[in-house]
Amino acid sequence: MSATYLQLVHSLRQAFPQPVSDRVHDAYFVFSFLRAIDQLDAMKSVSPLLGEPAGLDYEAARKSTVRDAPDSLENVTQLLVEHLSGMFIWGHPRAQINVVPFPTIPSVIGGLLPSIYNPNLVSEESSKQVAVAEVEVSAMTAALIGYDPATAAGLFTFGGTGTLLYGAKLGLEKACPGVRQHGLHERAVILCSDRAHYACVAVANWLGIGQDNVLKVPSTPDNEIRTDLLEQMAREVLSGGGKIACFVATMGTTDHFGIDHLREIVAIRDRLQKEFKLPYRPQIHADAVIGWAWSVFNDYDFDRNPLAFRHRTVRALAGVHRKMQDLRLADSLGIDFHKTGFAPYISSLFLARDACDLELICRKQSETPYLFHEGSYHPGRYTLETSRSGSGPLAALANLRLFGKDGLRSLLGHLVTMAETLRDHLEGHTSTTVVNRGNFGPVTLFRVYPDGVDTFTVKQREQTDPTYRDQLRAHNDYNRQIFQIVQREALAGRGVVISLTDCYRESDYGEPMVALKSYILSPFAEEQYVDAVLESLWRAREEIARG
Repeated sequence: MSATYLQLVHSLRQAFPQPVSDRVHDAYFVFSFLRAIDQLDAMKSVSPLLGEPAGLDYEAARKSTVRDAPDSLENVTQLLVEHLSGMFIWGHPRAQINVVPFPTIPSVIGGLLPSIYNPNLVSEESSKQVAVAEVEVSAMTAALIGYDPATAAGLFTFGGTGTLLYGAKLGLEKACPGVRQHGLHERAVILCSDRAHYACVAVANWLGIGQDNVLKVPSTPDNEIRTDLLEQMAREVLSGGGKIACFVATMGTTDHFGIDHLREIVAIRDRLQKEFKLPYRPQIHADAVIGWAWSVFNDYDFDRNPLAFRHRTVRALAGVHRKMQDLRLADSLGIDFHKTGFAPYISSLFLARDACDLELICRKQSETPYLFHEGSYHPGRYTLETSRSGSGPLAALANLRLFGKDGLRSLLGHLVTMAETLRDHLEGHTSTTVVNRGNFGPVTLFRVYPDGVDTFTVKQREQTDPTYRDQLRAHNDYNRQIFQIVQREALAGRGVVISLTDCYRESDYGEPMVALKSYILSPFAEEQYVDAVLESLWRAREEIARG
């Protein structure tokens, strides 16, 4: 005989946290988490993977259906744990794949607690002290960057693309008044580097600006925007009657950690506004989702070096800080705590230097008659999202409190030290060369060559000599082979997991240039794991040489 609905409801109540304190059930709740964590811990090994690598069966997944009867919490927990099998352990020192950090324990707790009580950051009515946390983090980060916390405003959104979307939207409203009501009826453009994140194109698509109106400015060999060409292209737009929705300054590119010269971009904007007598001030959005963390060095004494970084590390940190200290000049910023802030996904903060800018996208009270009747903090009046989790702000707050400036300085300094060590080793070998040598971050792009290639001259020839096209293509294929072998080794528990980019830049004659990538972001990274990268490369070269 099947259970009645009341029997099922009584049974399912055990799968919810109890609304009134119940010591026995609270212990069951905690034990359920501990059991899941124990099961995950049992999947760890020397490999940078949870469990074993397994094939992904999407065909079976597409045949999944919802069964009639409820399942037990224990069975469901086991199923969820199994879905993490094969996941990379980002914090493993042998995982050097991309800009994905290992979250700290406090930030995990910060992400977990809101999941239990479900605050919604649409308003303080539904989020209470979690709303205060969003304001706290915004103020703390604004002060870190150099904004005035009294006049700046921040909100957490769905990722780095979301932060860029807000920046471009504000710029579009400034450049084309009435667009929110009547739509876009004139040309508006986004200007960015050709090394900028593809989110620029996505944002232009979603805002109706059009992907063809993302003007990608060529970059220098150090992967920063060429400001001379930026000014020329912006002037051409304005001369033709177009509007500039947004200048995007990339403050730490994903592949190379290239940093645009923000101060020069601001000077160009101000010069063009005056020259063309623009009735609006073109928005400058700093896409600093990776580079923001270096703001902790704004008041660091590099000469005295109280944290005792190596001389080479001090030089690298100071080189980044030289440009990153200008973040305060941008009209808006994108910040990912789930990148260089060591928080879990998703913890992305959009910061506007002037809170009044948000009035450009503010809803009327009549459009939301069932909201915003109590209190004074109602970000849902101007956010794209109505539902916003409190996990992002609490995870970010946890790490800002945990690290302080010195903690984050120390972590960043250690990662840069390890990256510099890897670069030294790569540059010291005749078969490898670093291709982002002028970018002082935790990411290293490099190429590997077979015996007989002059790595002192090959970069220049590959970049500029069209008669070298066939050799460039052959070297690209060689690096892909190296990557496949290194990857196979790493998944078998030997070596280090790195990644590959199919086009870290194009040659002057239009050929994509492949590079291997080591992104050291684990606090557990040590020199032995740098050596493991090199050992994997040498084994791969030997395997290819043997045929």
